[in-house]
Order: sequence, then C-alpha cells, then structure tokens
Amino acid sequence: MALADQHPTSEALPSAGCILPCQAIEALIADGGIDLAMPVVDGQIQPASLDLRLGEKAFRIRASFLPGPEMAVSEKLRSLALHEIDLKDGAVLEVGCVYLVPLLEALKLPDGLSAACNPKSSTGRLDVFTRVIADRAQAFDQVDAGYAGPLYAEICPQTFPVLVRTGSRLSQVRFREGGVSQTGSAPEHAGGVDLSVDLAGDPDTGFIGYRAKRHTGVVDVDAPGAYDTSDFWEPIHAGGRTGLILDPDQFYILASKEAVTVPPTHAAEMIPFNPLVGEFRVHYAGFFDPGFGFSGAGGEGSKAVLEVRSHKVPFILEDGQIIGRLIYEPLTETPSQVYGQDIGSHYQAQGLKLSKHFK
Repeated sequence: MALADQHPTSEALPSAGCILPCQAIEALIADGGIDLAMPVVDGQIQPASLDLRLGEKAFRIRASFLPGPEMAVSEKLRSLALHEIDLKDGAVLEVGCVYLVPLLEALKLPDGLSAACNPKSSTGRLDVFTRVIADRAQAFDQVDAGYAGPLYAEICPQTFPVLVRTGSRLSQVRFREGGVSQTGSAPEHAGGVDLSVDLAGDPDTGFIGYRAKRHTGVVDVDAPGAYDTSDFWEPIHAGGRTGLILDPDQFYILASKEAVTVPPTHAAEMIPFNPLVGEFRVHYAGFFDPGFGFSGAGGEGSKAVLEVRSHKVPFILEDGQIIGRLIYEPLTETPSQVYGQDIGSHYQAQGLKLSKHFK
C-alpha cells in the first residue's frame, strides 16, 4: 500500500508554519542568517534542510545536559568536560560515551523563523544517537525564532564505534516560518497517516530485516560502501512467525509495509504512533525531504526504513503493527531541486536498506 493518496493537503494540516526550501536556505546564508565557519560543500544543502558539520574538536563529557534558559552551552561545558579531542585528522567516538562537538554552522535567525534539527538518515541507521543543542535551550533539536548563537552536536554511539572528523555531517536542520515545532505533542501532530511494520517479509525468502552485531570494527561515517554487511549485521527471517521478539538493547533495521510519498510541495516527519508505549523506540532520523518516494523524482515505491531499539524488557512486535505516524508540512514554495533529483540521494526508491556505508 502506498501513502501517495493519503497525505493531507496543507489546508488539512494543523497550523505550524511552513518549511523553507533549498533556495530560501541559500538566501538565508547569503543574508547572514546562517554563519558558516567554512564554505558550504557540495550536497550540504538538501531540498528542505541543511546538513550540519562537525567542528575541529570534540569534548568527552560526563553526561548529557540542557543548558537551561540562563546559560550558554560553553558555560555548562566547563564543569562537564572530561577531555578534549582533536577532530581535524579524525577520531574514534566510542560506544556508550557522550561527546559534545561545536558545529561549523551558527545561526542568526530573524524574528518569525525558528529551526528544528534531527539526525541524518545514515546516522540513525548506524544507531548513533545525536541531537543538537543551542545556548539557553530547554529542549533538544529545537531553536527558537530570533536565536543568535552557536550550535553543538551531542553524540553517543550506541552499537558501533564511529570515526568522525571536521566536516562530518551527522545532523541536519530545517527552518520554519510562522511556527515552532512541537514534535510529538498536540495539537500540531494530531493528524497524519499511519505507518506499520512489515514482518511478513519477502515472500520467497522470508527476509524481514537486520539485527546489529556487537563488538564490531569501527565505521567511518564518511566512507560510503566501505564495509561488508556480514561483519556488522545478521539477517532476520520470519520463519513462519507473525511477530518478532525484540531483545533488550539490541538494534534492528526493519521496513514499513507502506510505500511513502512526499510531494515536492511538502516535507514530512515521522513521529511515534503512541509516545506512551515506552517499550521500544522507532526511527531516530524522522525527516523526509520533498520528493522522497515521489514518482516524478524516481522514487516510486520507497519504504520507510525503521530503526528499532527495545528498552529494558523483551517486546513482541507484530506484523502490521502501527509504529509511527507521518506528518506532512507545507513548504513556503516548491524547492528548486527535490530528493532524488540528480543530487546524489542515497535512499530514493529504497526497500529495506542499511546505511550507505555497507556494501
């Protein structure tokens, strides 16, 4: 089943403002609303988002934190930093450790323009937990309208140690006119269309997904196609069952039953179907650019890849269980380029697909 005919029109959406397309992001850079420590690189500006790049140093910190309304991140960092790591020639971030990295992009947003961040798709599929923090922030991944200041990435690899360097892109930011995102809360996300998990799998092989291996080698986040899948992942087959038991603290890559379509006039975000169901988490990277799965951009039949992690107790996930909701938001104008349209998009027309790093 495709979602092409299910997404709401902009008139049907709760009022949350409109997302800026790529040409407006370019104008924002030119006007000084985005301050770049290094020039933009090819592919950094996506159809409705901007990739954020790691700066020259990382700080291993004792614990995750929010600075609160009266404090800059740098002030809080003084009491939490354990040691400093040079990223210019690359460095390995270890599993289970928390790092804070100043980003090469800072913001000087005009009034009426806010920002929201999320991990890139490849980051989520590597099980690298990352979120963006701004000065005086009271929530992760949210930047208030009119904010002027630096941005930082909090990074905690969950399964694989990762090699990163200055310029590595783990997160992205999108800009919203006339509203502030309230991800996962009413009323903005009261609508949307449901996504369910496919645990029936391939009719010939019964293949339904992957489970990540433990104690693997390092993954270089800037090395697409460099690693053998079998060294990092084990395949999962249905085996005649209708469900999958999620082992605590294991990481899975699964796919939706539905094919997703995001028209060029909209962007989309995936949110939990029910945040009160705390047994598992689905999809770290929940943003879909305009044109994802759109037939006019070569994406007909694109599935949503689900990054699934169970918490503390085993949990049975059933075939067809609703696990998320796709929320569509209008753009201020159609982007000059859409996802998959000659811009090197890795996941257009995807089925069940691992991150770009695996052969």
